[in-house]
Amino acid sequence: MGTLKVSLRPLRDGCILSGADVLDIRLLMIFVRRITPQGNPSGDRSKEACYSLETAMKKIEAVIKPFKLEEVKAALHEIGLQGITVTEARGFGRQKGHAELYRGAEYVVDLLPKVKIELVVDDGLVERAVETIQQTAHTGRIGDGKIFVLSLEEAIRIRTGERGPNAL
Repeated sequence: MGTLKVSLRPLRDGCILSGADVLDIRLLMIFVRRITPQGNPSGDRSKEACYSLETAMKKIEAVIKPFKLEEVKAALHEIGLQGITVTEARGFGRQKGHAELYRGAEYVVDLLPKVKIELVVDDGLVERAVETIQQTAHTGRIGDGKIFVLSLEEAIRIRTGERGPNAL
């Protein structure tokens, strides 16, 4: 069985719960005494902060040029990532589209074709995945795209009910 990597996130200031409030391991709360950066000069150690246990998973969304899709898919497969979602999209960034000539008439194409790739990875693979997408999708021209990295609270495999990194 692998190691589960977790991070602590404050829920709210001064949150106090009793042990009876914690009924489900997924809702496990860890009570940590709040100590100021100066070492708690006030001596008040009675106030507790409430933290939730989170699994460290991230969702990566990349919007790229359509002709780069096959290259990016192959590169992600090479580094061991599997399971991506691809959506055809249209949009614009700084270039705000371009003008085209069709049968002698000029018209503006303001929504350019793009491809959106979504994947969920363990926190330890985020940098490698982002680097792979960035290097593979790069053309050096305007409109190469964007990569977004978001924190992910939960992942659930519908078929088995597995949760967290096991569901990936």
